[in-house]
Amino acid sequence: MTALPSAPVEKVIVTYKSKTAEAGSNAAAKSDAAAKGAETGESLSFERRLAGGAALVDLGDSATKQDVAEVMDAFRADPQVASVEPDIRAYAMAVTPNDTDYAKQWDLFEATGGMNVPPAWDKTTGSGVTVAVIDTGYAAHSDLASNVVAGYDFISTSADARDGNGRDADAKDEGDWNATDGECGTGSRASNSSWHGTHVAGTIGAVTHNTKGIAGIAYNAKIQPVRVLGKCGGSSSDIADAITWASGGSVPGVAANPTPAKVINLSLGGASSTCPSVYQTAINGAVSRGTTVVVAAGNSNANTSGFTPANCSNVITVASTSREGNRSYYSNYGTIVDVAAPGGETRRATDTPGTVTTPENGIHSTLNSGTTTQSLENYKPYQGTSMAAPHIAGLAALLKSAKTSLTPAEIESAIKTNARPLPGTCSGGCGTGIADTAKTVDAVTGTTNPPTGTAFTNATNVTISDNTTVSSSIAVTGRTGNAPATLKVGVDIKHTWRGDLVIDLVAPDGTVRNLKASASSDSADNVLTTYTVDASSELANGTWKLQVRDVASGDTGYIDSWSLTF
Repeated sequence: MTALPSAPVEKVIVTYKSKTAEAGSNAAAKSDAAAKGAETGESLSFERRLAGGAALVDLGDSATKQDVAEVMDAFRADPQVASVEPDIRAYAMAVTPNDTDYAKQWDLFEATGGMNVPPAWDKTTGSGVTVAVIDTGYAAHSDLASNVVAGYDFISTSADARDGNGRDADAKDEGDWNATDGECGTGSRASNSSWHGTHVAGTIGAVTHNTKGIAGIAYNAKIQPVRVLGKCGGSSSDIADAITWASGGSVPGVAANPTPAKVINLSLGGASSTCPSVYQTAINGAVSRGTTVVVAAGNSNANTSGFTPANCSNVITVASTSREGNRSYYSNYGTIVDVAAPGGETRRATDTPGTVTTPENGIHSTLNSGTTTQSLENYKPYQGTSMAAPHIAGLAALLKSAKTSLTPAEIESAIKTNARPLPGTCSGGCGTGIADTAKTVDAVTGTTNPPTGTAFTNATNVTISDNTTVSSSIAVTGRTGNAPATLKVGVDIKHTWRGDLVIDLVAPDGTVRNLKASASSDSADNVLTTYTVDASSELANGTWKLQVRDVASGDTGYIDSWSLTF
C-alpha cells in the first residue's frame, strides 16, 4: 500500500485524569461531552468507555477538519483532561494492488471464475518460499527482477540451448522459435518464441504494489528460473535433472542449488500412457525433500492419463477453467486431475485456431516482445493449462509461507479439500473443483468463517433529522470470499411517516444498493423489516453502511439498530 485513504474523523478519544469524576463515571463523561458540544457548537455525544478507561466521544459524520480541531482544542484546554486524540482509521495492508494492469487479472478476484486470492494476502504473501519455474528460462522483466533468484540452464544439447555451450548457470531464455514447418518433427509448425517461462513466473510472483504491470499470487516469494525447454522443446532426462536440482538434490557435474525450491511448477508435458521412471524418480526425490510439485494437465481436450508428467504420482495435476467457470475447451480432464484453476480462453472454441478473439478472457502476465531473441519487455494474455498450473504453484507458496511445517501431501490435501465446485460445467472430470485461495489459507492457519447465519449488528442510535442523510456502520471481519446472494439486512428505524425515508445499503467498496424508496403516501410509522440483497459481487469483509435519507420536513426519528446476516 503506497497511500492511505483520507478518511474523515468522526470520533475523538478523551482520557481524563485519574481522580476526576469523568474518569470513572459515564454520566459525568456524558455531561462533559454535552458541555464541550455547547462550547464549540457541535453535537457531541458520549458513546462508550474504552477498555483502557478513555471515553469515546462521537462528533457525527458531518464534522469538518476545523470542527474536529475546535473540539480537540476544547478538551485540551480542560485541566481535567489528560489527553485527547482522534479515533483514526486503520487499514488492512493487503488491499487491492495498485499495479496498473491488475483490473485485467480476473483470474485472481472475480467471483465466478477467479481463485479468491486477495483476501488471503492479509495472512500470507509467500515470504520465505522459493518457487522453481522449470520451463523456457527467464526473459528479463522489471516486473519480476527483484523477485528472481539465480537458476540454471539444464538444456544439455548446445543446438537446442542456442547459447553455444549446453548446460550452464545462466537461465536466460534464448528463445524457442522454430523457423520452418517440420523443423521439430512431423506436424510441427513454424512459430515465434513464446517466452513461456516468463509468463508463468509472472502469475506466481510478479512484483506487486509497484504501480506497474500485474500482481503475483505469491508476490513476496522468490522465483527460480530453471531452463529445460529450448528449440523443439526439452528432453525428459534434462527435465528430471532439473527437478532434482531445483528441490535441493544432487546432479552430477552441477553445483548444488544454494536456494532450493519448496514448490516446483511444471507447465510442460508430452504424450505418454505411463509416467517415465526418470520423471517419477525425480519427483519422488523432490517430494521427499519437502518440495510440492505442480503439473499442467495438458491442452489436448483429452484424458490426462495419456500425458506426462501429469500422469505421474506425487504431483498436483491441474486442469484449466474459463472466465465463466467452465472447463476450458482445450483442457485435458479425467480422474487423475486433482484440481482446476483459471487458465483462460483467448478465443472461443469455435474460432479459428491460432486467432485471439477474446484476449480479455486470457491470463494476463509478464512477457517479451521479441519474435525470436529477446527484445522489449511487455505483457500479454495467454491461455492454457500452463497458465492454470502456476495459480496452484502460487497458492502452494502462500500455504508453505503461512505454515512452514506443511508437507507436500498436506498442501495437496488442503488445496483439494477447500476447492469449490465449478460454477459452469466440466465434462470428463476437473478434480475437486476450482481452488479457493483464501479458504485454503484460512483452513491451514486455523482461521474459519463464522457459521452461516451469523449476524453482525450495530445498535447505536443515529438521529435522523429533517432533510438530512445519516449512516450507521458495521465492520464485518473473519469471513472469506464474497458476501452471499441472499444477504439479510435487518432494519429497525423509529420514524413517523416512514414514507419520508430513502434507505440504502452501501458496500465496503462504495457500491450502493437501494433497499427502500420514498413514498409520499406511506404515512405509517417506523421501518421494521428484513431486506434480502444479492451482494455476491462484494467481498464480505469490510465496513458496510446503512444510509438513510430524509427527503421531507415535519417528521424525524432515528436508526435504532440494524444487522447483516451472512
